[in-house]
Order: sequence, then structure tokens, then C-alpha cells
Amino acid sequence: MENTAERYLSKVPEVTLIFWIIKVAATTLGETGGDAVTMSMKLGYLVGTVIFAAMFLVAVAFQIKAKRFHPLLYWTTIIATTTVGTTMADYADRSLGIGYAGGASLLLALLAASLGRWYWTLGSLSVESIRTPKSEMFYWVTIMFSQTLGTALGDWTADSMGVGYGGGAIIFGSLLLLVVMIYYWTGISRTLLFWAAFVLTRPLGAVVGDFLDKPPGAGGLALSRYADSEVLLLFILTCILFFRQRPAVESH
Repeated sequence: MENTAERYLSKVPEVTLIFWIIKVAATTLGETGGDAVTMSMKLGYLVGTVIFAAMFLVAVAFQIKAKRFHPLLYWTTIIATTTVGTTMADYADRSLGIGYAGGASLLLALLAASLGRWYWTLGSLSVESIRTPKSEMFYWVTIMFSQTLGTALGDWTADSMGVGYGGGAIIFGSLLLLVVMIYYWTGISRTLLFWAAFVLTRPLGAVVGDFLDKPPGAGGLALSRYADSEVLLLFILTCILFFRQRPAVESH
């Protein structure tokens, strides 16, 4: 009888250029969308976290229940992780008084623990190995921690280190470029580089989102968070509709 894992179709996309373009747009949307709810609507970080956490849990449930790869469902779940990551990091850093350094350290430990448990349980952290509900659960928990960590890193760099949003974008953009160079010029684990890039795209999106919607006195453009979010969502939908994405692995 054919093994269940072999019959299970991958429901995550292959990692291509369009994947990373949508990922950066989604992380920026997570920042502007999260700020729109917590700041513009004045609901606060805790209420915002509860709202987006509920959206994340619903999206993940549908994603895991799905029988095949659905780009709209996948990216909806990614956006849910970026928004809950934004509000959760802001709540930990600011409302709980942990601070950016403390919040980033805690989230880094949680991310490392998630990756370690995943590897210890299933023996691989590769996207291509995500072919069972258990591996999907590890994947989404790890992504949620990585998105939250990325938010904390972006805020820490732009605010505590005093480099501003433009400086933060240059720093994280340069680090991503370095990952790309390592990818093409060395034989370092592709899985390690994937997760490094995945984490780094989040603070890049965070500082870009803050640059768009924060007031000029704080180094931003003071654009409407609602308008920013709508434009980013439209861009993401356009990419999904016009660029075909295939599953990372399909069973044979």
C-alpha cells in the first residue's frame, strides 16, 4: 500500500523570486494592517493580538484541512502570521515592558525551540519535506515565531539603535543580499538560508511599513495605514493571479 506521506500533496509553494516578492509585500502589509487596527482604530495591542490570532488559527485550520495547494489560502495564512506577529511583538515590547532587546531575545529562543523540536521530531526542516499535517503544524508555528521575531528586530533596529526606518531598510536589505550571494556562491545548507531569508524579510517589511505610515517627526511619510494596506493587498492579489505558483513538492 502506498505510504500516506507519499500520497500527501505539498500545500506550500516552491521558493522562487515571486515567492519572495509576495513575502516582502505581505510582511509590509502585516505592519500597516496591524498598526491600522491597534493604532488608527485605537483598539490597542492586546485586542489586536486577539483578533489577528483568531484569524491566524482559522486560516491555519483551513490550510491544513485543504487537500491541495491553494495560493490564495496559503498567502492569506502568511498575512495572518504577519499581522499577529506585528501586534504580538508590539504588545510584548511595549505593553509588557520587556523592551525590544528582551522581546527579540525571547522570540529568538522560541524560534530556535520550534525549529529544534521540528527537526528532532521529523528529521528535516526543508520546505520540500512538508507533506503531512504534523509537518505543516511545525511549519506554521515556526513561521509565526519568525514573523514576530522579525517585527521585534525591525523595531529594535529602527528605534533603539537609532538608524531610522531608511537605515533599517538598508541594513536588512543588505543582509538579504548577502544571503542571496551565499546561496549562489557557496554550498551552505539551502534550508538554513531559506529560514535566514524568511526571518530577514519580516524586519525589512516592518521598517518599510513604518516608513510609510509613521509621522514625519518619527521619520515616516504619514501615509494612511488604510490606503497603504489596500494598495499592498491589491499588489499581492495581482501577483497571485498573474504569476502561477506551483507546490514545492508533489507526490508521485
